[in-house]
Amino acid sequence: MIEGMHHFLPAPRSVEPLPGVCTLTPGFGEEPVSVRHHVAPEAYTLTVRADGVEIIAGDTSGAFYAAQTLRQLLPPGAFRAAPGFERYEVPCVRITDAPALSWRGAHLDVSRHFLPKHDVLRMIDLLAMHKLNRLHLHLADDQGWRVESRAYPRLHEIGSHRAQTITSRKGEPETYDGTPHGGFYTLDDLREIAAYARQRAVTVVPEIDVPGHASAILAAYPEFGADPSQRHKVLERWGISPAILAPLPKTIDFLATIFDEILGALGETPFFHIGGDECVLDAWSASTEITAFQRAQDLATPGDLHAWFLRRLADLLAERGSRAVVWDEAFVSGMLREDTIVMPWRGMNVARRAAAAGHDVVLTPVFPLYFDYAEAASADEPAALGETITMADVAAFDVSGHMGVQFQLWSEYIPDSRTLDYKAWPRGCAMAEIAWTGRPAAPDFRGRLERHLGRLDAAGVNYRPLDGPRPWQRSRPHTPGRFDVAAVMRHLDELTLSADSTRPSM
Repeated sequence: MIEGMHHFLPAPRSVEPLPGVCTLTPGFGEEPVSVRHHVAPEAYTLTVRADGVEIIAGDTSGAFYAAQTLRQLLPPGAFRAAPGFERYEVPCVRITDAPALSWRGAHLDVSRHFLPKHDVLRMIDLLAMHKLNRLHLHLADDQGWRVESRAYPRLHEIGSHRAQTITSRKGEPETYDGTPHGGFYTLDDLREIAAYARQRAVTVVPEIDVPGHASAILAAYPEFGADPSQRHKVLERWGISPAILAPLPKTIDFLATIFDEILGALGETPFFHIGGDECVLDAWSASTEITAFQRAQDLATPGDLHAWFLRRLADLLAERGSRAVVWDEAFVSGMLREDTIVMPWRGMNVARRAAAAGHDVVLTPVFPLYFDYAEAASADEPAALGETITMADVAAFDVSGHMGVQFQLWSEYIPDSRTLDYKAWPRGCAMAEIAWTGRPAAPDFRGRLERHLGRLDAAGVNYRPLDGPRPWQRSRPHTPGRFDVAAVMRHLDELTLSADSTRPSM
């Protein structure tokens, strides 16, 4: 069976048809494929001739992407775990390709709802299939701590689970499910996840979000809080709490130990996210110890202390060979290292300001990259924070001029892997297209996507059909009109200009 050559996703830079066909048998992954390491990182040339396949790649990632493109010359059934074929005939072709952006990412919040290891590994497979190369794991938040610590074991013994989870929405009487929720990854799990990802050209980016979003940390170790006498519990509702770490040397030493454990498990870790967002600094102002420390550092305001604290964490990560990544509140606070990567979730104005200040920027704005938002303002959609972010919105997004782009999957309304599939795909396909090509999707994208959905079917992905959810995908219905993304973006943009921009924005 000979497949057409105009159904690639993401689109390659150059496709040159050649005469003839090549017959591939189940062992084609070993020979006649050959790899030579030159040209740019992640770039490749794939040549299919009647007598075999040749791959010339800049590195192992480029060779891996060439193999993904070769798979797309095959029928969708090739994407099954056991394709069950004896031979395929594929058209001869020369494809020259390279990504436009170096960071093509997906953010996975495993704190609000824990995702078992096998589902994380499956997500890595799907990212790799789409030539996405960063998995940002949000490992700590108010609602759960998700990684083993042998130095501070109460983090996973206490911080990894909550007694119950809120089921009501904003404006409704508060109700809870009465069911404990939890889970964590052992350090050996992290080691396995990182190795699995590395084999598929994906880099794991861990996030320990500090100094705010700290309820789970402080439930385990209240002595690192702004008020050590206060007792905390892992948060059972959504949103955030005023729980915040003390920006003191003992806290930095505590976090350095945690970072070392995570870095030791992951192996080479070029990027480490330290959060910095949505901090309620009132407890710092109320603490005589913290205000005295602030004065001793010659810092004028709690906001300056917030900046100092994050700078110190970035410095210790740099000593360990990792670049710090932060949400945009940390940029607005100031004092960032020049090599710190900024993720501007509150809009493009702050993205432009961070870039103008010399920072590498990975675009992460709520619109159009928060995939926990519904794709339609309809009660047929499953529960979501707000609306509307469509696949077409993602496909039209201009990512030019920046280091990268990343979609976010916050998990308040993503309790399991089936819901994760629904939220991520096919919007993730659209982001893969713009991340690889560096420009809004071409007019033929919709047609290529329709063909690509057959591959997702074969891979067993519970994606959202282009014309709306299947009956079993609706689960708890969405409540239209709760949050409109355009209004949210106007509000967030205004807050990036505020002198007190570290405070919670939503």
